[in-house]
Amino acid sequence: MSDSNASAASGGHRPAGAEPADTTGPAPGPSEDRVQDAEKTMLEQMGGVSGLAYSAVPIVVFVVISTLASLMVAIWSAIGVAVAIAVVRLVRKEPLQPAISGVIGVAVCSFIAYRSGEAKGFFLLGIWTSLVYGGVFLVSIVARWPLVGVVWSALNGLGFSWRRNRRAMLGYDLATLAWTVVFAAKFVVQQWLYVSDETGWLAFARIAMGYPLTGLALIVTVWAVRRASKIAEETAEAERADPALRSNPASS
Repeated sequence: MSDSNASAASGGHRPAGAEPADTTGPAPGPSEDRVQDAEKTMLEQMGGVSGLAYSAVPIVVFVVISTLASLMVAIWSAIGVAVAIAVVRLVRKEPLQPAISGVIGVAVCSFIAYRSGEAKGFFLLGIWTSLVYGGVFLVSIVARWPLVGVVWSALNGLGFSWRRNRRAMLGYDLATLAWTVVFAAKFVVQQWLYVSDETGWLAFARIAMGYPLTGLALIVTVWAVRRASKIAEETAEAERADPALRSNPASS
């Protein structure tokens, strides 16, 4: 007998307590969708795979031309290349934010090099920015407000209840520590090369320690976000099953 006939034979009513079968399979929860959207956003903000090449070109142009010609020629060449890259991205309808940031960054670095009168001055902004960023990330861990968790929660309006959950807190601590290590490594290596007047190696370190290390930190960040989201879902389910757990969330 078909389902429709069976329904008709029973007067069109389902037995009490019976629920329609779910044949669609489990759908991703809102937190999972949010994490996937965040991964795409982070990759877009980095400029995608082409972002590495785009960010490296002005640096290479600056170092090469400063070696072969004057500092001013190198400065204007680097700025010109950065602007050209932004135009190309505009024509190709690619994300412009990385390109615009690149133009501003190259312009500021070039100004510092001009004021210092040395080609290695081009890298000073990146060196000291790494120190500041690394310090901020480290302080956030010590203060028990890991920056990765704070930023993620603020951007998505999730609140900070995860701070009462040791496992979620640990994940965000590790992600924040990963960024601290990345920025600290950049500062130590590039500052040493700066003091040693190794402008060529400075350029190499700037490129080699840029996107690759950032990519590793992003992997840890995505892991932490996924972990915290899963823990939040598990905690919410446990609290629904046993409301007494709400009074002691730190035990999770």
